Amino acid sequence: MEVTTANKENAGAFACVWLWFKDLFEKSRSKVVEVAREAKTLGRDDPRRIIHSLKVGLAITLVSMFYYFDTLYQGFGISAMWAVITVVVVFEFSVGATLGKGLNRGIATFLAGFLGVGAHRLASLSTERSEPILLGLSVFVLAAAVTFLRFFPKMKARYDYGLLIFMLTFCLVCVSGYRDDEVLDIAHQRLSTILIGGAAAVLICIFICPVWAGSDLHNLIATNLEHLGNFQEGFGDEYFIKSGDNKSSLQGYKSVLNSKSTEESLANFAKWEPRHGRFKYRHPWDQYLKIGTLTRQCAYRIEALNNYLDSEIQAPLEIRVKIQESCTKMSSESSYALKELALAIRTMIRPSTVNAHIANSKIAAINVKSLLKTGLWQDTDLMDGNTNCHSCFNTYRCCRLH
Repeated sequence: MEVTTANKENAGAFACVWLWFKDLFEKSRSKVVEVAREAKTLGRDDPRRIIHSLKVGLAITLVSMFYYFDTLYQGFGISAMWAVITVVVVFEFSVGATLGKGLNRGIATFLAGFLGVGAHRLASLSTERSEPILLGLSVFVLAAAVTFLRFFPKMKARYDYGLLIFMLTFCLVCVSGYRDDEVLDIAHQRLSTILIGGAAAVLICIFICPVWAGSDLHNLIATNLEHLGNFQEGFGDEYFIKSGDNKSSLQGYKSVLNSKSTEESLANFAKWEPRHGRFKYRHPWDQYLKIGTLTRQCAYRIEALNNYLDSEIQAPLEIRVKIQESCTKMSSESSYALKELALAIRTMIRPSTVNAHIANSKIAAINVKSLLKTGLWQDTDLMDGNTNCHSCFNTYRCCRLH
């Protein structure tokens, strides 16, 4: 009897362990499938991500040769690792980002190494007791000054990484040079390997399937305007016909609301890029930011306008019937203007009929305003109708700004 009970207990324990392992396997398998599905989605959404990953792997493999071959390793020694580190921290998705980081790191390393060696030589001319004091004072002054420079908006936008590397390299040269008499060789080896790593990253980024930040910014601005035009195109039918559910095309404008940081980053990277495609040297990238600001202003007004599609409180039917033609006209003409502006930006061709569409939209806006001021609706609550139309007016005004 006791043996039977013990066997049952052992069988029960084995079953629990088996169920635990089975559950763990199922969870692991589902997690792997989920990660694989997400990876497939990322690659399908933008195949350039896969190419970028391969480019980074190629660059790191090439600079790793300094360690694999004795001839190269003897020339640089342990400093060869800085070439690998440089590729890892410099290689970015776009050419502009990679070039900006590479130039920042190379120039900052050269200047910091030069100043660090100079500070070490000057300090070595003094007494043995005062040498560490002078080195410490130079590190303090330079670190404080560079840190303060990083607070300047223009410096932080374009040269923050370079300032950080400058401060780091100067401190490393000064501190390590106090205990190592071969400070000049250290600075030379470190600068050489950093330049080699940066050059490898920049050359591979430019000549193998390059991704231009300027082109991405150009297309992003045009696409944002198209999203606004799509909303204007479908708003009239959606509001006055009231199909009951929002069309997916009407929701595209929401991506415009949070595009500011992306636009600023792309504009900053684009300024580092050389001439490519239709974009010449000193292309007016700042103008894209101005257009982006106006586009977001319009998108915020459209956000308010979109809220009326799902609102339970709507204007009376008789009011909507009377203003339907003018409001639909105003919305459609704004849509034509926005889409033509988007096409003009994308193709870099001056638009021809934008002013005509804006003029038609202005006439429709005046007609709506005149209808709202008539005495036929004095006994009707016009709050909702006025609010909707004022939102349309704001959208029309935004279109005029563009």
